[in-house]
Amino acid sequence: MAIAALLTWLITAGVGFFMLIRWATRGGLREVPGAGTNFPRVRVFAHFGLASAGLIVWIIYLVTGNSLWAWIAVADLILVALLGGLLVRQWTKDGRAAMARAARSDAAAAPSAAGAVDLAEQHIPRPPVVLHGVFAVSTVILVLLSAIGIDGS
Repeated sequence: MAIAALLTWLITAGVGFFMLIRWATRGGLREVPGAGTNFPRVRVFAHFGLASAGLIVWIIYLVTGNSLWAWIAVADLILVALLGGLLVRQWTKDGRAAMARAARSDAAAAPSAAGAVDLAEQHIPRPPVVLHGVFAVSTVILVLLSAIGIDGS
């Protein structure tokens, strides 16, 4: 089960890295005319950094077998999940607002550019977000089960 946790963590990290790059290159990191972000940069990089650090801790656990490392990884994942949940909440809120603006401009038969900012996070497609979330939840469950000592055999 610990190896399965490693695999799901690696998949989660890969999809997360794709989303980070997508966000960063669409105006998430620097000021771009007409673009912006509602994601606090500190939150984005804390999520990424803690997830990466947790993966390293998990690998240390796999190498040493010391359950303390597994519990540190569990604690780390709780923080990562909380930060990720806040990011998803903002991403969803902004997506709904963008759809509402689009519906209003369609109804008026003229695009309303007043106050509309192209948000970097809205360039992250829905499938990677969902995939990242599914694998993240799987990772948390597998890491927790491994820390408890349930190995699946």
